[in-house]
Amino acid sequence: MVKTISIKSILSIIVSKFTIFLTKTLLKGGTTFPGHVALKLDKNILAKVSKGYKVVLVTGTNGKTTTTSMIYNIVKEDGHKVITNNTGANLYSGIVTTFIDNYSFFNKVKDTYAIIEVDEANVKYITDHITPEVITVTNLFRDQLDRYGEVYTTLTKILEGLPKVPSSTLVLNGDESLLGDLKLPNPTVFYGFNAILNENKTIEVNADAKFCKFCKSPYSYNYITYNHLGDFHCPGCGYKRAELKYSVDEILDLTPESSTVKFGDLEILISQSGVYNIYNALNAYAITKELGIKDSVIKSSLENQSSSFGRQEILNIDGKDVKIILVKNPAGYNQALDTLCLNKDSFGAAFLLNDNYADGRDVSWIWDVDFEKLHTLDINEVLISGMRCYDMAVRLKVAGLNPDLFILEETFEELTEKIKTSKSDKIYVLATYTAMINFRKHLYSKGYIKKLW
Repeated sequence: MVKTISIKSILSIIVSKFTIFLTKTLLKGGTTFPGHVALKLDKNILAKVSKGYKVVLVTGTNGKTTTTSMIYNIVKEDGHKVITNNTGANLYSGIVTTFIDNYSFFNKVKDTYAIIEVDEANVKYITDHITPEVITVTNLFRDQLDRYGEVYTTLTKILEGLPKVPSSTLVLNGDESLLGDLKLPNPTVFYGFNAILNENKTIEVNADAKFCKFCKSPYSYNYITYNHLGDFHCPGCGYKRAELKYSVDEILDLTPESSTVKFGDLEILISQSGVYNIYNALNAYAITKELGIKDSVIKSSLENQSSSFGRQEILNIDGKDVKIILVKNPAGYNQALDTLCLNKDSFGAAFLLNDNYADGRDVSWIWDVDFEKLHTLDINEVLISGMRCYDMAVRLKVAGLNPDLFILEETFEELTEKIKTSKSDKIYVLATYTAMINFRKHLYSKGYIKKLW
């Protein structure tokens, strides 16, 4: 039986579905334009096409796509029907496209989850039409300064959407000082680290939220995981980290390829490296536990995750082991560099820097990245590309890397050729968003990637 729906909505869905077909067939992508078309015809279409789904919204600065993928895979492994916007089309129109693409006029949605990544500034548009089961915020770092400004602006944008859905459970990063004591009516649980990574208790000069959000005193830390995340407390007003319901209680091993940790008594091998991916996995664990999924299912899924869409995606390019890592702000970049620092053997590294709108026009943030930690590593070649490759070259030279190792290639064609003839068998490609997208498109055209989106 066809569900009751207005003629305007039917037209919106049909035209959008046709547009989706055209963009997938002709453009090999295009995940936001069909949503724009649908919204032009029916501005309330999202409420109609999302009806019946149990929705989990994932937002925050870093880790959205990986966390969304982890949750999706766990829910799927538990036997549920589930959809997601796996390409990272996380603006309002892209999310509309996702729901319309999965919409059927004849089959009622039943026991189906939608695990949806959403841009921080777009949360308020989604919660106008959807009441999620769960909303999670991963962290808040400086990102795209020309769009968001400081982290407090990003927090404000997210908070514009949360009061509209007071029944949604909030799963928040407790180590993120900006997310504590939000004074919202929502049921709220926190996750974070109870394991100490190092003895450092002094926050970095360039950390993003060093001062108490209530009294502006500098935070003190029992321990820091990275940037401003950790077990914080304010000596001025007493504000401190909330009690954690879900936590990393022991770190058993950290390698350039993976991490082995304990969430409570549950030992898990996380198949993506870096402390930030431990946070992502813990977030996925917390959310799926809140959804009632068993430890055994979560463990099995997390230990068999494949990297998604430029997030530690591993490729073989003519026998070279190439790992693509998305880097888009100082906090995430420093974590990527920490992963490189775990290498005991020599390797090659490529740095791709663009300044398109989606990257942020202002690239001055690269001076807040601690590239200096690289100059002691055994790096065979330093490949540099992207629209702002010369800015990156200057930054790396100032950081102490040997300019004799620099190879600048403005085109991805030439960059790929240099990778193929590299002296290194292992090469890390650290790329900003549009550089990663365009590099993947080039590799797809050459047959090195089987699935573009």
